[in-house]
Amino acid sequence: MEAVLVPRNYTQRVHAAGGLCWIIAPDETLVDEVDEVVDRLDGLMLIGGADIDPASYGAKALPQTVGSVPERDRWEIALTKAAWERDLPFLGICRGMQLMNVAAGGTLLQHIPDDVGHEDHRRVLGSFEGADHDVRLAPGSRVARAAGEEEHATKSHHHQGVRDLGDGLTVRGWAADDDLPEVVERDDATWSVGVQWHPEADDASPLIAALVQEARARLGHPVS
Repeated sequence: MEAVLVPRNYTQRVHAAGGLCWIIAPDETLVDEVDEVVDRLDGLMLIGGADIDPASYGAKALPQTVGSVPERDRWEIALTKAAWERDLPFLGICRGMQLMNVAAGGTLLQHIPDDVGHEDHRRVLGSFEGADHDVRLAPGSRVARAAGEEEHATKSHHHQGVRDLGDGLTVRGWAADDDLPEVVERDDATWSVGVQWHPEADDASPLIAALVQEARARLGHPVS
């Protein structure tokens, strides 16, 4: 049976930061009326998951691109664009960063090992085992300010990534070993970032809490 699921550690991180979490299922009937959903949100987080359908960025699927769910892609692209129009605090995680790039008109590397010559970004399928690596963060970037450092340890699990950068986005972080883009930020937004790693899987990561704090600030509530 098909299901719409969210790993619990995403919601736990939001709750731990004092936020209320709504899990939004893809809804094809609302793609053209997505305002009905986004108008109820104080921030948006796009989580990890299956490969994005290459048709979303005008490419044909390679054999390594699997598990795509086109209706999810269309829904999340619509959510992303509506969130940007409202300047909602925004965090894209792994697939969420890739979706962010596609929504901005960018393209993806469909299988990173073919381009960088190694499997270090996803060494064990379905696990973060052995895939910890450092990311260099641009000084003064939103992610660097949230992390409190410019060399950040991350938990990685992906085989796709940014190829051609989307309009309005700037790369603000790079894998220390191969310079693969690991952070993108939207410069015309108050706080709109994508990270290629998985902060929800890291007890020490402050990034999801930073999203909640930005949502509180937008509502005029004190930020701890």
